Amino acid sequence: MLQQIIQQITLLDWLALGWFLVCWFGYGLLSERGPAASRGLVGLSHAFRLQWARQMLARESRIVDASLVGNLMTSVSFYANTTIYIIVGLMAAWGALDKVISAAAELPFARTSGRELWEIKLLLLIGIFIFAYFKFTWALRQFNLFSIFIGAAPAPSVAEDEREAYAIRLAVVNSLAGDEFNRGIRAYYFGLAALAWFVHPSLFLAITTLIVAVLYRRDFASHTLATLK
Repeated sequence: MLQQIIQQITLLDWLALGWFLVCWFGYGLLSERGPAASRGLVGLSHAFRLQWARQMLARESRIVDASLVGNLMTSVSFYANTTIYIIVGLMAAWGALDKVISAAAELPFARTSGRELWEIKLLLLIGIFIFAYFKFTWALRQFNLFSIFIGAAPAPSVAEDEREAYAIRLAVVNSLAGDEFNRGIRAYYFGLAALAWFVHPSLFLAITTLIVAVLYRRDFASHTLATLK
């Protein structure tokens, strides 16, 4: 069976898959730890989170802050639940794989391939959305911890250096949760690119490149970023 799979995977398939993995993980490193990360949405968001923490610690009432965290947790929870449905749907497609192959064969420019290669493509998609699910649930747990940090925050009357140290910790926890959420959203984008592999590896290459271009523009050259600056 392994030999059959290797025979079905062409050089173009390997190139497309390798480019996909390089783009996915490479862009994550670039946007979060690259030389320009501090000037992108990720770095700028952390600066605003630190400012939020400082403003919160200067307020007597933190009801507004608790409400904001609740909104964040609702968004993350929605994506986590949606990801479960997507994984279940992909597993159902695996059970009806023969029908899926027949339907996809009628698409323009679709390339015929064996069932084994289709299973690999489905496994890639399932792996992507399992990865996204773990990211969303970890982000949700971190936002829970962030809400606990807000509840335990010192009063405005404490010393300024103590409030500043606590504000930094609040901002870091908030940013860690936000980063995990961003990684889950990024997995969705690259999951869309992986769908193109079912049609043709050349389309897989093209859509992966397009996804990176879209992500880069939004993180480093968007009107939103310019406005925040």
